Amino acid sequence: MSETTTRTGGCLCRAVRYRAEGKPLWVVHCHCVDCRRAAGAAFATWVGYRNSQVTFESEAKRQRYDSSPGVVRTFCAVCGTPISFEGDKFPGELHLMAGTLDEPSSVTPTHHVWTSEAVPWALHADGLKRRLGGPGSKYVTT
Repeated sequence: MSETTTRTGGCLCRAVRYRAEGKPLWVVHCHCVDCRRAAGAAFATWVGYRNSQVTFESEAKRQRYDSSPGVVRTFCAVCGTPISFEGDKFPGELHLMAGTLDEPSSVTPTHHVWTSEAVPWALHADGLKRRLGGPGSKYVTT
């Protein structure tokens, strides 16, 4: 991935649009129960950026939700599309849902996190590293 890459994205109805500049910090599949419920899917794929790398072009329709202590998730107030995650454990970072990218194939996940909470049918033999929990937790074999 190039350092000068610009990625754009937004919600289903296009009321929320963003631009992310440069190389992402990481790309992961998260299997925690909160991400599953927020995404309405078996897991959520996140693209991590520094706050300074992301600009929202239409901020007015982006709704905040304090989903748990120290965690803010955002979604489109019009169509409900989940957009981002910010957490006290990740100061200065903004995590975007990969599915909201205009070209989600422009990023490639490197590992799975919170596999201890995964639904068994959602873990595929994709060869990616797996962590039982979040960052800093133990890797398990695939």
